[in-house]
Amino acid sequence: MVYASKDLDMPGASPTADRLLFLIKSRGPTSTARLAQALDLTPEAARQQVQKLVAAGVLEGVQEAAVGVGRPRQNWALTEAGHRRFPDTHAQLTVQLIGSVRQLFGEQGLERLISQRESDARTLYRQRCNGKTMAKRLEQLAVVRSEEGYMARVERDGKDWLLIEDHCPICAAARSCQGFCRSELLLFQDIIGGDGRVTREQHVLAGASRCVYRVVARV
Repeated sequence: MVYASKDLDMPGASPTADRLLFLIKSRGPTSTARLAQALDLTPEAARQQVQKLVAAGVLEGVQEAAVGVGRPRQNWALTEAGHRRFPDTHAQLTVQLIGSVRQLFGEQGLERLISQRESDARTLYRQRCNGKTMAKRLEQLAVVRSEEGYMARVERDGKDWLLIEDHCPICAAARSCQGFCRSELLLFQDIIGGDGRVTREQHVLAGASRCVYRVVARV
């Protein structure tokens, strides 16, 4: 599995708090017991960390439906403020620039901008993701995407691969113009080539906590 991260912008936060938020960001809603186990903390220490972050407004409790008879389990998830702790690259400026391009040059001009960004990225990705096998190229792609702030990793799911991106550093831009997301899907398919087919299964803009791409090998 490939994973990389960037430092969080959390003035005054402890390293344990950073790790806890990062863990929930990458795994999704998580119970206190699982946090304690993953971070090598006592249950009481994990509970205290969680309560501090809840008080700070960056965590909130969510109920996990009970399986069979029993009470729903309490998990902890990032609030909107919690998600903002992970950088969205120059979000406000990017949205303003997209609005200006759309106003000055129309949708056609914006599509040209996206196409140019895609072309530049394709050149970089082809240079960096040149493994002989599809699995190797996926691994290289995850490294490049993580360097760009996407917190990317690759996992196997049966015969398929999953490219999982736990963070979107251009989320604000993508909300303003979903052409960026369409462009990225085309880029991934270009890197995979004829060895496989890429589809997006989860999408942050559709309400998911992360973007997940399934890569199916062609037979």
